[in-house]
Amino acid sequence: MGTLYIVGTPIGNLQDISPRALETLRRVKLIAAENPARTLRLLGRYEIQTPMTRYTDAYTRKKQARTQTVLKALTEGDVALVSEAGMPGLADPGYELLQAAIERGVPVVPVPGPTAVGAALSVSGLPVERYVFLGFLPRKGGARRRLLESMTESAWPLVAYESPHRLLAALKDIQSVLGERRMSVSCELTKLYEETRHGAAGELLAHFSAHPPRGEFVLVIAGEGEDSL
Repeated sequence: MGTLYIVGTPIGNLQDISPRALETLRRVKLIAAENPARTLRLLGRYEIQTPMTRYTDAYTRKKQARTQTVLKALTEGDVALVSEAGMPGLADPGYELLQAAIERGVPVVPVPGPTAVGAALSVSGLPVERYVFLGFLPRKGGARRRLLESMTESAWPLVAYESPHRLLAALKDIQSVLGERRMSVSCELTKLYEETRHGAAGELLAHFSAHPPRGEFVLVIAGEGEDSL
């Protein structure tokens, strides 16, 4: 039986990958990728020719079939699991495959790499010894506000992902539910147009209303009791 390696890949800059991750991607018999086209860019950059398959799909039947393909490959050798960017399973697909491998007694080994959460926390300017990770905020306003309302008394900073076309709505809800707490908004991390802005929700809302957002965002919001701006 092979080993399933959970391999972290760059969130933007292709140089942000460890020698161990590259060695693992070269050595395994198969790479199970969320987005093979995206992963192919990374493999081409480092001249890696390991066979690759897609392990997820929007359709349950196809996803199950692809999971079985990867599990069969694990009976013959090692497999590396990669997401489109960052660490698989952290607000990315991979949970079902990982769970299926664990249930079958397959050894699972992490090969740590970059995460947007870690990068954004490091430049947030907030005390982040502890934090609450919310993943992607709900798409619908009602569900998003209910989630934020459930977090109003958290003394720990809140960390969330958001897409560009929902950022303004999310900032409005944050302002309405949580008030003018200190926060940071990071986008395009490690990429050409990387930016992190600090301020209160109202200030950030004004900025991104005037400068249309692009790329995915990481929001870090001060916990309850932190000084407001």
